[in-house]
Amino acid sequence: MRRLSDSVLRHRWLTAALFGLFGSASVSAAEMFEAPIESDQLTVSIEKVAGGLQNPWSVAILPDGRFLVSERPGQLNLIDAEGGEPRPLDGLPDVSQRGQGGLLDIALHPQFGDGDHDWVYFTWSEPADGGSRSALSRVKWQGDQLSDVEHLFAQDRASSPGRHYGSRLAWLPDGTLLMSIGDRGQEPSRAQADDDHAGSTLRLTDTGNAPDDNPFVGDSSTLDEIYTLGNRNIQGMVVRQDGEPWATEHGPRTGDELNHLMAGENYGWPEVSRGNDYATNEPIGEASKPGMVDPVYVFEGRFAPSGLAEVTSSAFGDWQGQLLAGGLSSEQLVRLQIEDNQVASHEVILDGEIGRIRDVRQGPDEAIYLLTDAADGGLYRLRPVD
Repeated sequence: MRRLSDSVLRHRWLTAALFGLFGSASVSAAEMFEAPIESDQLTVSIEKVAGGLQNPWSVAILPDGRFLVSERPGQLNLIDAEGGEPRPLDGLPDVSQRGQGGLLDIALHPQFGDGDHDWVYFTWSEPADGGSRSALSRVKWQGDQLSDVEHLFAQDRASSPGRHYGSRLAWLPDGTLLMSIGDRGQEPSRAQADDDHAGSTLRLTDTGNAPDDNPFVGDSSTLDEIYTLGNRNIQGMVVRQDGEPWATEHGPRTGDELNHLMAGENYGWPEVSRGNDYATNEPIGEASKPGMVDPVYVFEGRFAPSGLAEVTSSAFGDWQGQLLAGGLSSEQLVRLQIEDNQVASHEVILDGEIGRIRDVRQGPDEAIYLLTDAADGGLYRLRPVD
């Protein structure tokens, strides 16, 4: 596994001046690690593109290279391509900020940029009687401003406490949208209930409806939107270039999983788990069970996954086609090499250097982007070193 040189202390930075590509020729400051980070297959550098973000949750990259970053307290920000101060944007609904709730994932429509489909999709915890619910809305992007908001979907049942919202989004090649919803943290058995959106992934049209070919359409006992069942709390999700969706999922006390999502399948929670009870540290459920899909990979220790990306840029050499998974409490970025739908090798790339990693994205500019979850969180750019 990679490690920085023993002579380099963690969090040692130098400041490099970078010129903005958009707007005026103002100068913005980017913080860069003094030494590159060496992995088994590649040497990379990291720079801090922007800071001052309050518990950022998701980043989307506009066609012109600028960034949209959501903050959990409810703010959406615009950041120039080369960094600088985030600019708050007005126009989103008030979110429930209790616990893990707030403004969560964001994703651009697959045809964003053509004028007709300039929609920014976002998940959020919608306040409701009895608590809150995971919801999906979209807002029109017009001239660097947010315009009309359309509310597309809300899970069928509001509840408390304010945790396990899931809320990752990923577009499938056919233009439908996957959305994860956690078990909501109070009644794990909800993840096995056919008539409850909690503890599942959903497949929706771009207007929030259930597609006619969803796996349970026609089954009166199961909600039409459900794509998979038995998911505890997915906070990392990506559709790979081959069109197949993958997800990282929080276990309880250990037992965090990487799963290959397949239509109509049950991933076991809480009847099947590789994790332990928080209070007793005893195993929860069975390790495996007929009719339920085993995880492709179980992360070591308390990884706490959030954010998942496939490396698609050839600039990353041997990393191309591999997955990068972010970790919260572990503060790790882990590389996963997938062969024949199995993890052939794994490597810890970052281990505490930037803090809690909330989101991981492949950028169009041959860079990987990372968000850190903190009261003063940041957006980071990871690049290969020649």
